Amino acid sequence: MAFHVSHGSREEAADSNVSSYNTIKRQPRSTLKYSTRMTLAFALTAVMTAVVLSIVLAIVWEQQFQSYTRENMQRMVRQMADTLEQQYNDEGQWSDGILEYVKTTSGSMSEVGMRLVDDSGAVLFDNTIGGLVSKTQGAQGQNRILPLQEDSVVSAEIVTRSITEDGEEADAVVGTLTFWSVGSDVFLTKSDTQFRTSSYGAIVTAASMAVVFACVIGVFVARALTKPIKRITTTASQIRNGDLTARTDIAGTDEIGRLGETIDDMATTLERDIKLEHRLTSDVAHELRTPLMAMQATVEAMQDGVLPADQDTLATVAVEVRRLSRLVDAMLRLSRMENGTTPLQIEKCDVLELATDLVAAHSQLFLDNGITLDYVNDTSGNSLVAEVDPDLVREAVVNLLSNAMRYTSERGTVTVRVARDRRNALISVQDTGMGIAKEDIPRVFSRFWRSDASRERVAGGLGVGLSLTKEIVDRHNGTISVDSEEGVGTTFTLHLPLVHRG
Repeated sequence: MAFHVSHGSREEAADSNVSSYNTIKRQPRSTLKYSTRMTLAFALTAVMTAVVLSIVLAIVWEQQFQSYTRENMQRMVRQMADTLEQQYNDEGQWSDGILEYVKTTSGSMSEVGMRLVDDSGAVLFDNTIGGLVSKTQGAQGQNRILPLQEDSVVSAEIVTRSITEDGEEADAVVGTLTFWSVGSDVFLTKSDTQFRTSSYGAIVTAASMAVVFACVIGVFVARALTKPIKRITTTASQIRNGDLTARTDIAGTDEIGRLGETIDDMATTLERDIKLEHRLTSDVAHELRTPLMAMQATVEAMQDGVLPADQDTLATVAVEVRRLSRLVDAMLRLSRMENGTTPLQIEKCDVLELATDLVAAHSQLFLDNGITLDYVNDTSGNSLVAEVDPDLVREAVVNLLSNAMRYTSERGTVTVRVARDRRNALISVQDTGMGIAKEDIPRVFSRFWRSDASRERVAGGLGVGLSLTKEIVDRHNGTISVDSEEGVGTTFTLHLPLVHRG
């Protein structure tokens, strides 16, 4: 046989009817592990934080150093201005000796701009004009002042003191000394420069350590977060592979804890449903097999001449046929009810009257089985009107009555009780039968389910009555509750909304 590989499409061989189909295998995308992504996220956050913090600190720190530098410039220009002021007072004019002192001082500060201007505005000295050039008193026409930034220039006035004719001291401005910085580190001492370098180094070191610590913390946090996720993934994989006993054993109030609890609950529910499905298959086979085997045995006996083909033998076959027909009909009705294909005929109905009629119609049947059927009205009224489908409600109550009569011993009592709360009409059927085991109560509404004790009884039902009753109540947007105690009895209660909301 030849196979033709196709990619997501069907092909037919030209010389035969053989066809094949093969889906396209999706290529997994290469991606980083969740723990790696978490670590990188922590590292990236730390890097961004460190960069922003370093930039802010650098800006603020640089402003502080600029302010510190300017203060040093102001102190230095004031000190030199005081020296020139003293020399001027000693000489009485701007002599060549004073200017030579200015020139010598300027030579020791090559990165500092220096200008000396007399009281008339003539430039006496400016180290930016042709190098270190002295301006004598006769060179007033050659003064050139370069444009400077105001925040990098500091000036100090040079004042001389003289005695006036009145014998009082008078101050007069004889010149102005101006400094400006050509480099930012000119007025910093060696210790200042070292401190500045160390500060920036400390900022970089702190930022690097923060990134490293963030990566380390990211690794541990990522592992702590991914550990339960890996456990959940492993458990889900085991469940997918058929191990329905696998559990995460993770609990908590956070998202991961709730996820673990949800996975465990899902696994428990799935395990229970699979068991119920297996039991359902066995029950359906058993329920169908019993009447079929009875009919087969009777028909074969008639064929072999063991049993006569008379009315009595045919009646036996007819009983089993009707039993099988009821079972199939109940299953069909339950399926239609679950699929919503059975329409509801909603109308206003007196629930008290409906319950009273049902009790009256079934009283004799219960008496024939030695069981007392009682009726109790707890509504404190003569009517209880609800919007329901009367036929379906009657069927639901009849199913409960049939179930109660089947599992109540002779001389027992079955009580039908009608009550109401704020929004619901309540119809309960209470018996004094064998009761239901606590672990079996959640399964009483499963189709074909009956307890092991009830299976031993001769009068076994079809096993779909309670399932059908539950579907009827669900279609009315109501609920059904069950309370039971083994050896005491069971109570089923229908909660039907008084106003139907479709």
